[in-house]
Amino acid sequence: MSDCLFCKMSGGDVQVPRVAENAAAFAIRDINPRAPVHALIIPRRHIAWAQDLGLEDGDTLGAMFELATEVAAIEGVKDSGYRLAFNVGEAAGMTIAHLHLHLVGGRPLGPEG
Repeated sequence: MSDCLFCKMSGGDVQVPRVAENAAAFAIRDINPRAPVHALIIPRRHIAWAQDLGLEDGDTLGAMFELATEVAAIEGVKDSGYRLAFNVGEAAGMTIAHLHLHLVGGRPLGPEG
């Protein structure tokens, strides 16, 4: 999508420091972190919403979770624990309509909802 910020980041039109990346996804730090560690795992291919996912997206999701494990290690929270979450829709706090996985940690998180 030509107007999607994450697509522009993926394509190199918008430069942003990356924590890590693989063939299917890249990870950046959230500009409004909710915890000491807050990264976004973003698929390179535009997928607007979780509802758009299908069985054919299994490899992309697997690559995103694999990258999340790598980012957790880089950020020092792999062993202490972290949260992975997808926001779906505006009411959930999704501000960019491009699927992305939040990795949050670095402090006790407690229940949220």
